[in-house]
Amino acid sequence: MPHQAIERIGIDESGKGDYFGPLVIAAVFVDATTQSDLALMQVRDSKKISDGRILEMAPDIKTICPHSVIAIGPQKYNELYGKIRNLNRLLAWGHAKALENLLERVSCGLAISDQFGDERLILNALQEKGRKITLEQRTKAESDLAVAAASILARAEFLLRLKRLSDEISTTLPKGASPSVELAAKMIVKKHGQERLGTVAKLHFKTTKSVLGDTPSPSK
Repeated sequence: MPHQAIERIGIDESGKGDYFGPLVIAAVFVDATTQSDLALMQVRDSKKISDGRILEMAPDIKTICPHSVIAIGPQKYNELYGKIRNLNRLLAWGHAKALENLLERVSCGLAISDQFGDERLILNALQEKGRKITLEQRTKAESDLAVAAASILARAEFLLRLKRLSDEISTTLPKGASPSVELAAKMIVKKHGQERLGTVAKLHFKTTKSVLGDTPSPSK
């Protein structure tokens, strides 16, 4: 494989399907040297690694690879979603931002991300800044080491921030979008009022309707 083809940026996100916590997008630059290091560290798709191990691996990846991590906290996320009203566009904006931040520090002609829709959304967001990069979207992109490394950094940041939000609100905020998530949301509304929900949760999820449907709104 020519050296040029090895150099690439992997991009991945975490928190997209989680009601609580931020949306995090990470970009990681990998070359021939760091490729070997990541393989030795057994870097793979974060979904196949325990949370504890993810939190251990992330600092090591950050030490050896140039990277950029964009975290969109729930409040900012709700504000952006209110303007953009489309999750793929919001994701594309985050991908483009992570990519641009990293391209300010490394020069690279190839970026790889998971397939999530129209790649022109990312490229359009980038071209406003005049960036020219080949973006390859793949299904199961996490099988690429650069994307797997990005998935670990994104998940680690998501877990740290979810824990911080849980501590701030004195309620354990579960991952995902399950019945226990709905219960935690109802407790938050009971304890802190409806407004507080928007500081910890992504309000466009169906969960919000279920939670607030059972709770008389103070404004009604």
